[in-house]
Amino acid sequence: MAHKVAVLGTGKIGEALLSGMIRGGWAPADLLVTARRPERAEELRTRHGVAAVSNAEAAKTADTLILTVKPQDMDSLLRELAAHLPADRLVISGAAGIPTAFFEDRLAAGTPVVRVMTNTPALVDEAMSVISAGSHATEAHLAHAEEIFNGVGKTLRVPESQQDAATALSGSGPAYFYFLVEAMTDAGILLGLPRDKAHDLIVQAAIGAAVMLRDSGEHPVKLRENVTSPAGTTINAIRELEKHGVRAALIAALEAARDRSRELASGT
Repeated sequence: MAHKVAVLGTGKIGEALLSGMIRGGWAPADLLVTARRPERAEELRTRHGVAAVSNAEAAKTADTLILTVKPQDMDSLLRELAAHLPADRLVISGAAGIPTAFFEDRLAAGTPVVRVMTNTPALVDEAMSVISAGSHATEAHLAHAEEIFNGVGKTLRVPESQQDAATALSGSGPAYFYFLVEAMTDAGILLGLPRDKAHDLIVQAAIGAAVMLRDSGEHPVKLRENVTSPAGTTINAIRELEKHGVRAALIAALEAARDRSRELASGT
């Protein structure tokens, strides 16, 4: 019997997972989607050839449910699913800040839950998805979650106690880089470059630096030192960054993101 997977609350990230599974060899006939708006459900059905169903039908039919609704909508969704979901179905949560115990308390006893924090580069198959097991999830459940999320990037297993930190670094991480590119582009304009040229210069520098970080095996300090000549332009820029507390500001920002993840878990 084919293994059926349902994506519930299929927004941009949910659709990225869906298309990643299809590219990875999943048959559209084995994939289900739900969406709040009927026109969105029809769009997904037409674009991907999958069945659009109700949340209750997904709970009754699918072997694995991937919940991609917003954290504030998760409680009502679980209450809707609880009456229809057998305890042997795998539930994968993509909601920031919500612990697996939240799901286990609201679903049938023994339901396996896997918590995943992915990020928006899933839209271009460059996601980082951080995976943690609930109290009833087995090695097979974790491997199945990895199979799904590997279709849109890389995966990393961590203890659930580290999920809030992973959310701060990776889940929110792309936004920090966009913010940095925005600021550096504005600096390029201040220095006399047209916006489009400043943008292209910074984006390619970001791509090149990321590839070197990934592929060289060198520590980022070493890579930075390779660019930093004595009495040169780069060291003057680094001095200003340190003078303005950029390093401390980044650490404080990530702590704030982690703390907000914890607040979401507590329902505040």
